[in-house]
Amino acid sequence: MADQTRTHHEMISRDSTQESHPKARQMVKAATAVTAGGSLLVLSGLTLAGTVIALTVATPLLVIFSPVLVPAVITVALIITGFLASGGFGIAAITAFSWLYRHLTGSGSEKIENARMKVGSRVQDNIGVQHQQAS
Repeated sequence: MADQTRTHHEMISRDSTQESHPKARQMVKAATAVTAGGSLLVLSGLTLAGTVIALTVATPLLVIFSPVLVPAVITVALIITGFLASGGFGIAAITAFSWLYRHLTGSGSEKIENARMKVGSRVQDNIGVQHQQAS
């Protein structure tokens, strides 16, 4: 009990010391917020300025090289699409051949047959239960 009382008194004295300087805590919080916010604002301004400068420099180059760049971009997009489609079709073919091999060798057909038997037995059980309830 004495430990609890002392702990309670310590808590009260700790709270009173924190409450005696609320302005100082608010000032520290405000200073931290202003510093962080100001730094982020400066960084965003620098990023915006860099973007505008980059666009100013790049726009004439894009206009000059657009007869070359547009077909190049279209060609690269078609090549990437072709490779992705080829890979997808290859994976689908490997999956189909793998399933066919497992089915023909019987390693996959046992699982299918077991699942079919379980479903059939449950259906029979449900039909039997329904007939008993109807009677």
